[in-house]
Amino acid sequence: MNQYLSSLQDLGMEGGSRLEPPPSVLHELNLANKRLEKLLGDLRNERNADADLRNIAREVVRAVELNAEIALACLFLNQIAGTYAVRHCIETAIVVVLVSRGLGKASDEVISLTAAALTMNVGMLRHHDNFQCKPGSLNSEEMAIVRRHPEDSAEMLKYAGIEDDEWISCVLMHHENDDGSGYPAGMTREQITHNARLLSLADRYCARVSARNYRCSMLPDEALEKLLHDPLHPADPVLQEQFHRQLGKFPPGVLVRLANGEMGVVTGRDNGDGVLEVHCMRDAAGKAMPASVHRRTDQPECAILEALTEDQADLRFSMKQIWGAQAAL
Repeated sequence: MNQYLSSLQDLGMEGGSRLEPPPSVLHELNLANKRLEKLLGDLRNERNADADLRNIAREVVRAVELNAEIALACLFLNQIAGTYAVRHCIETAIVVVLVSRGLGKASDEVISLTAAALTMNVGMLRHHDNFQCKPGSLNSEEMAIVRRHPEDSAEMLKYAGIEDDEWISCVLMHHENDDGSGYPAGMTREQITHNARLLSLADRYCARVSARNYRCSMLPDEALEKLLHDPLHPADPVLQEQFHRQLGKFPPGVLVRLANGEMGVVTGRDNGDGVLEVHCMRDAAGKAMPASVHRRTDQPECAILEALTEDQADLRFSMKQIWGAQAAL
């Protein structure tokens, strides 16, 4: 290689043109969220929304495939802008993609499931954020809106040109329970599809780890434990195993304290062997640490002692500081 070409490559250039930076997962998810918010807001006026909604689903799938760790971290670091109602659907879709891929589902099925996650609450979109802001319990009229929103959502989607039975059935069933206590139809175990169960678990997990106006978010280890080991609503064993595998007690983006007292954020997982990587930012005395301090949890002194809330950790950082260009806004 001649010296000139070598110098260009050292600068990230070849043939006189600069190489493109890697796509930003965070940027892609925020764009998808913005497009989804506009489309769902206008859905009552749409008659052929299938292609647009599938394209947004593909954008979410592509973002997760670019870097699953960064996509998952967005859930816990509140990095997707917009209203809670739409952001929650994007976050649920991220979990759906991860678990679907873990189960080895075909690409078309993953897109249908992802689209269902993005549209599951469109029937109460106009009410959703108002419900989140309400300090007290919902009244009977408001509860009726909540209990019929799967049907309303499915009807809106059909009217907007959605004919995918898997997509529609997941939206209809995502609040049904095995014992018949769910809604809107009070279905029982034999009637609820496996994909609807997957969507239901993802929906409930994301709701628990998100802060609301009326309650704090639940730490992810507690949220996963309560979700998958609820004696009243036992999880499907296959889904239970995949949620443990794809999320785990301490997913990327979670703030943690290590056995040695250091505090930081989980950044990734090492080859599925249970070892986590942690970017530490404060020492045991609470003092700031150099930006380059990384720990692996297979070292006894670096085992994770506990997950922390933002207030407990008192850490402020951008995702780009931790994950680089793929986490740039």
